[in-house]
Amino acid sequence: MNKVWLKHYPEGVPHEIDPDQYASLVELLEESFRKHRDRAAYKFLGKTVTFGQVDDLSRAFAAYLQAQGLEKGDRVAIMMPNVPQYPIAVAGILRAGMVVVNVNPLYTPRELEHQLKDSGSKAIVIIENFAKTLQDCQAHTPTKQVILASMGELIGLKGLIVNYVVRNVKKMVPAYHLPGATRFKDALAAGRNAAFRKPDIKREDIAVLQYTGGTTGVSKGAVLLHRNVIANVLQSEAWNQPAMKKLAPGEQPVTICALPLYHIFAFTVNMMLSMRTGGCNVLIPNPRDIPAVLKELSQHKFHSFPAVNTLFGALAHHADFNTVDWSHLSLSVGGGMAVQQATAKLWLEKTGCSICEGYGLSETSPSATCNPTDSKTYTGTIGLPIPSTEIKLLDDEGNEVPLGTPGEVCIRGPQVMAGYWQRPDETAKVMTADGFFRTGDIGTMDERGYFKIVDRKKDMILVSGFNVYPNEVEDVVAQMDGVLECAAVGVPDEKSGEAVKLVIVRENPAMTEAEVRAYCEQNLTGYKRPRIIEFRTELPKTPVGKILRRELRNK
Repeated sequence: MNKVWLKHYPEGVPHEIDPDQYASLVELLEESFRKHRDRAAYKFLGKTVTFGQVDDLSRAFAAYLQAQGLEKGDRVAIMMPNVPQYPIAVAGILRAGMVVVNVNPLYTPRELEHQLKDSGSKAIVIIENFAKTLQDCQAHTPTKQVILASMGELIGLKGLIVNYVVRNVKKMVPAYHLPGATRFKDALAAGRNAAFRKPDIKREDIAVLQYTGGTTGVSKGAVLLHRNVIANVLQSEAWNQPAMKKLAPGEQPVTICALPLYHIFAFTVNMMLSMRTGGCNVLIPNPRDIPAVLKELSQHKFHSFPAVNTLFGALAHHADFNTVDWSHLSLSVGGGMAVQQATAKLWLEKTGCSICEGYGLSETSPSATCNPTDSKTYTGTIGLPIPSTEIKLLDDEGNEVPLGTPGEVCIRGPQVMAGYWQRPDETAKVMTADGFFRTGDIGTMDERGYFKIVDRKKDMILVSGFNVYPNEVEDVVAQMDGVLECAAVGVPDEKSGEAVKLVIVRENPAMTEAEVRAYCEQNLTGYKRPRIIEFRTELPKTPVGKILRRELRNK
């Protein structure tokens, strides 16, 4: 393979990284705890949590999990927004030799039940705001240990006020009944008094199950080994060097963490990368509350801001944008969905820092390509393969396509997953014989090695950086009384990139759009719900009866 992209790497960025320089992610974390003990690791609602505190609290949490009878390799789910308990729980689970299962906190009971059953999670760390969701499905899952967190419990006296407001003023905690649940603070207290047994963790052990949709409509767990995540952290660190060199010598890098930590982009690029570099993350619990985000940002000097196109756009268009000091911003990384040219232009005008677009997937831990971090312009591409990463474009027969010709983007590198959790059949469909992961995205490469995504082979819909699989939406809606047939497709949307359009053939002509919306609200998390609902007398189909989704998109 002619790795033409290597000739266009920024100065100082290595062609390769060594994913084996750490025995495990735990070794990486513990090195940082020692080196940066007194530095701020996280800032949250005015409270600072140091590396030393994350060390002590995560060790206590690891000891607590072991004391509950959980063993190396057991899966522990986390269902929380960006709060300090998240990184503490992650470090504790990993240090106990267990596997992190990241869960979207906005999931419905149906979606949560599937993930807990599929992963076999024996325990869950969940914030009380979503405890009712767990209550509604726990009986059907193997998840018996429940550790219950609250928004304010780790931020001292102010936390009492935060919890009061969240529970009683904003009424964000629906009534729930989870007998036997342990409070997060009580788990930490118990863990401090329990013995911690350091397990033997290898880089080939599983670190994370990162759930992704599937063309079958069934959410699958991408198996990310310790080595996969270590590799992507080191790849990202190497790639970011040109931008981070702008910081004064010895200055601590500060990153805004507005992307949710359960999403692999934030998990690796915010949390794990900052752990490695001794950086500080400013945790934003609700990125949809733009005025609150800007108010928080106005209180910090920060250098790095990973986000999706929709967030960059919403911030740049807001009246309070100039209340924030953007002058120290050295790196704006766009991922999760395509960055639009208009957003990139406005962001550069307003901050002086161009958005550096990258590309990746849950299956690649996630980063695979990125534009050079010293770029001054919007390229409209997903950039170059990052260090130790190979990409080739294949046709349907598995042959490489000529330069400039569209082909399926296939990725090989140390960040590529070990496979799908307990689904060898699904793994076989996406892995080539020589170890390339078939992404399902169609791309082109130019003569400099820059890649561009031009289409998707799969029918996946990308809403604000989140994968929505039409089959899942259709499976859910088809179970509604009065629905004869239905089909879901993605349509362009100015704000979210794409939105879900649902077309229904009614069995019951009296069925209304409002009824369908109410049903979807019960069974699908927000970004999966249809923005447009259309009723038709029939769906367009091929002679063999396959629904022609393309025709539904175009009408």
